[in-house]
Amino acid sequence: MKQWVNRPIEIRNLFNPAFCGLVLHRAIASFQEKDARGIPFSLSLLILPLSLQQGSREILQTGSRSYLLKVIAEHPELLVGFSDRCADVLPFTFEGLGLLMHVGALTVTTEGFLVPGDSRVVKSVNGSEESKACQRVAAYLGKQFALIGDRGTIYTTLGIRP
Repeated sequence: MKQWVNRPIEIRNLFNPAFCGLVLHRAIASFQEKDARGIPFSLSLLILPLSLQQGSREILQTGSRSYLLKVIAEHPELLVGFSDRCADVLPFTFEGLGLLMHVGALTVTTEGFLVPGDSRVVKSVNGSEESKACQRVAAYLGKQFALIGDRGTIYTTLGIRP
């Protein structure tokens, strides 16, 4: 990982750890509303690649009133290059999760699930239209992942291996 000041301005803006952490927190909190145990760590790694990439985000936004598995079946273009996106965004996911842990907005249970901690993360979705869209899609993904309930099904549907 490059030092913060040595990163291109676009990377610093889009993959800002605070913003990535906020997007991840939306998904984690949404997941926990449906499954009190919390989100499995492996599923948290899928949130940013689906929420931040504009094409994926737009498809998921329009399909947000439908089940995730149905949206993916109707839009196989979501899967094009998805494994590479996951690998590319992984360091930023770790930074976002690390920041959430540091400020107490994320807790890891003894079973290894991620749950929102006692924090000052604002419940209302604020920011630019694009950042609001990222947060809404992340919340949708968290809810859908909890409803599906099986990591293997989610990973297989997305065409990747855990």
